[in-house]
Amino acid sequence: MKKDILSKDQIKHIAKLANLSLDDKELQIYTRQLASVLNYMEILQEVDTKHVPPTYQVLDRTTNIYREDVVGECFSQKEAISQGKKIYEGFFTTRNVFEEARVGNRTLEPSQRKVNDKYNAILTTADPKGVVGHKDLFMTKGIETTAGSRVLEGYIPQYNSTVVSNFEKAGLKTKYKLNQDAWGHGSSGENSDFGPTKNPWNTKKVAGGSSSGSVVVVATGKVDVATATDTCGSIRMPSSYCNVCGIKPTYGAVSRYGVIAFASSLDCPGVLSNSVENLQKYFDLISAKDSRDATSQSESREKKMGKLKRIIGVPMEFLGEGIDSEVKKIFLKAVEIFKKANYKIIDVSLPHTKYGIAAYYILAPTETASNLARYDGVRYGNDRSYFGPEAKRRIMLGTFVSSAGYTDRYYEKAARIRTLIIRDLEKAYDIVDAILAPVSPIPPFNIGEKVDDPLQLYLMDIYAAPASLSGTPSLAIPCGFTKDELPVGMQIMGPRWSEEMLFELGEEYQKATQWHKFRPNSKEMIYDKNW
Repeated sequence: MKKDILSKDQIKHIAKLANLSLDDKELQIYTRQLASVLNYMEILQEVDTKHVPPTYQVLDRTTNIYREDVVGECFSQKEAISQGKKIYEGFFTTRNVFEEARVGNRTLEPSQRKVNDKYNAILTTADPKGVVGHKDLFMTKGIETTAGSRVLEGYIPQYNSTVVSNFEKAGLKTKYKLNQDAWGHGSSGENSDFGPTKNPWNTKKVAGGSSSGSVVVVATGKVDVATATDTCGSIRMPSSYCNVCGIKPTYGAVSRYGVIAFASSLDCPGVLSNSVENLQKYFDLISAKDSRDATSQSESREKKMGKLKRIIGVPMEFLGEGIDSEVKKIFLKAVEIFKKANYKIIDVSLPHTKYGIAAYYILAPTETASNLARYDGVRYGNDRSYFGPEAKRRIMLGTFVSSAGYTDRYYEKAARIRTLIIRDLEKAYDIVDAILAPVSPIPPFNIGEKVDDPLQLYLMDIYAAPASLSGTPSLAIPCGFTKDELPVGMQIMGPRWSEEMLFELGEEYQKATQWHKFRPNSKEMIYDKNW
């Protein structure tokens, strides 16, 4: 692909299709950045996918699920229109369709909010006596929910997400709403419209994203459990960067009802805690069918896995070029723990891993462009001029790769690559019980270090992509520290509905190690070990 494939006029046209207004400076920046991303995506053209069917959905069955209409409680008119910016005699109002759209864009600085903590992890304190922190994608009735975006600043939901309701039924009330990359767009925690979340191990470093606030309040002991979501590493990356345990579940294991959507075929709500034992306890509270979410209806969730082979695979492709030498050394030491526990460790190959990021950053932005189209500032929230830079990038990228003339080259190609990645994993799981892998190729990096190069940030998700694109679960757990006392995590990946096995493996590892017990305020313990 030529680097000038996207001209300023093309970007202007894409922005118009996406109902976004850009100034001249933004046009210049997005033209350069999106051209760089699209050039990288040309890697997909190396793969012959002529006879490979596309994968659009990873559910066990893809037939529609129907239910009878049931009359139930609903919002009053007053409640239904309560979040509208302009109301006239019980109706939403908007500008005249013939009115000229506003040209240009406002410069948005991080909102001046009450500072709840020194890490910028907490957006709102709901109930000081509560025990659960919720990522700000989860709807919480009567408590501001922003998705980390100025678009939804001040939005007060009229209902709880199913996950929040399940916690409340168990007597676990909401304590905090937590900072995050806006809309879940990011792996570093820097893309929040309310400012970046700081890593409690070193406040100059990123906390990982997009569930940045969630991981910090767990790491610092403010809560025992926090909700999170993982679309491509957004639970696992912050877990690794902050020495916390997190589960990215099987797609469909946890209801998405009331969770603000990023990419609908990839979004997985999950939880974070300080040990695998606790993580399983909280996961069991929220993992259930939900009549309001058709993706949660799989009958396979009830099936038990057969006898384990006690064979664990390590993907060769994850330990080659690009991984930090210290991260690799720490990971391989963790693998040795399983060897000592009499697991057979073998190399496995996931040959299409190298294409995962390119495929993901076509599929996910296409879905997010659709999901974010509803935010027009009429029924709730602010207008589209409030979208931040990363949201605009992904909306425009998704609009472009799914537009007429480009669908086959990009979206269809990525969907076929997704099929090949799923096949790679299925082939591996025929031989092994689980796969061990690093979470991130590098340790936590400095805040602001990569912010001007979106492609470099996207590539941070390279080890997260296979589990996300295949809809399979992955457990992230601490496995050591660098010489600079920065946490390093690993992930234990398994086939669909293998969470119970992953928890067993994780607990076995944590019984043999102490990494998960270290806290940011007791770093001197790191090298004072007798195990």
